Amino acid sequence: MCGGRGTRLGGETEKPLHAVAGRTMVDRVLDAIAESRVEATHAVVSPHATRTREQLSERASESPSLSVVDAPGNGYVADLQYATEAVGAGGEPLLTVAADLPLLNGAAVNAVLDASRAADGDSLTVCVPAARKRELGVSADATTEIDGREVVPAGINVVGGGAGDDSTDDEDGTDTDEDGAGAVRLTDDARIAVNVNYPSDARTAERLLNNDLTNDHTDR
Repeated sequence: MCGGRGTRLGGETEKPLHAVAGRTMVDRVLDAIAESRVEATHAVVSPHATRTREQLSERASESPSLSVVDAPGNGYVADLQYATEAVGAGGEPLLTVAADLPLLNGAAVNAVLDASRAADGDSLTVCVPAARKRELGVSADATTEIDGREVVPAGINVVGGGAGDDSTDDEDGTDTDEDGAGAVRLTDDARIAVNVNYPSDARTAERLLNNDLTNDHTDR
């Protein structure tokens, strides 16, 4: 998902094209997906990010596994639904990734895929404890509460696939909802916890990358 304006980051650069440690965030995320077990990638752009679309079209021309989907730009959820229908996955689970996760790598992506598989192919919502984000020094907007803990939805999830019948608490830390709506996974993984929404977030991401602190990851 890479159609954001990036107004909170300041300046005129579209959010996916904001550089962290010398490389745009969208390129970093695409590199992470390319390192993972994901076989095909669809970059979902919008009318709010025309320069992002141009850059991704160039990259797609050199990569047969990458395509560009033009969403209407009606918001993240609406554009995600549009892209899901446009891709036509035939009921197969889809991994969704926001373009503001510059610390992401292939191993972190595969860990989410493994968690989804452990939930019997169910939809998977990945969340980060708000305390962990504050510990890392990044923003913790849009908090919600799960089992009495303040958490923040991460920018990587799995949608579609099968639905579980019963509530479970797997050994790997994935909780499945009783209504079959999906599973929730809490993680302290810095590679997933750092979303870049503000200039201070970008500075934190650069510090972690430069100090090679992205290996500090735990699932709970």
